[in-house]
Amino acid sequence: MWRLSNSFDSSRFNSPVPRGGSIPDPGRKPRPVWQKSAVLVGCFTLLLYAIEFVDVVTDDRLQNNGIEPRTLDGLWGILFAPVLHADWAHLFANTVPLLVLGFLVLLSGIARGLAATGIIWVVGGLGTWLTGGSYTNHIGASVLIFGLLAYLLVRGIFTRNVGQILLGIVVFVFYGSLLWGVFPSSPLVSWQGHLFGAVGGVVAAWLLSADARKQRNRKAIGPQSFV
Repeated sequence: MWRLSNSFDSSRFNSPVPRGGSIPDPGRKPRPVWQKSAVLVGCFTLLLYAIEFVDVVTDDRLQNNGIEPRTLDGLWGILFAPVLHADWAHLFANTVPLLVLGFLVLLSGIARGLAATGIIWVVGGLGTWLTGGSYTNHIGASVLIFGLLAYLLVRGIFTRNVGQILLGIVVFVFYGSLLWGVFPSSPLVSWQGHLFGAVGGVVAAWLLSADARKQRNRKAIGPQSFV
């Protein structure tokens, strides 16, 4: 039951307070995107180390939840595989490329970067599940690394953004040699994960550049007159 008061206080209407009851601090500035990007990719990397620690103390049981091609249970691996690693050396090898490439992708905007990562995650995992060898188990963040690399390399081509094209060239100079990993090499290396991770990066760059392509088409067509 509500109790109604007959008194009226006009001062209540003179100082608007936002929903939630807290008054925003005008001197507080939001964190710049580069800081948010660094924190986000850093926390994700720390999560990988925590998962690997649990995997070690449980006698490598977690890594059995990777992608098992063309099996129903193996479909769950699409969700788990990028956060699982065979050993510490495997994780160490993926750490620096993941930090650098993940940071650069998120710099274009947190929401857009996360969307790109999600597309890479799904396309890379599904492609591996469809084409990987029978009775194999595919794990590792390299599917994301190859996807993020491909995304940065081709994004500027789709958007026609000079800055993104230049960034893609710099990334290619430092990490372009990784692309050899999309070809079959060692039987212990999931080239399928590398290949379809890269495919996922191209797909993400194409899908997420749709707004830039539409805007470019409008400028090319110009204003239309109707009679």
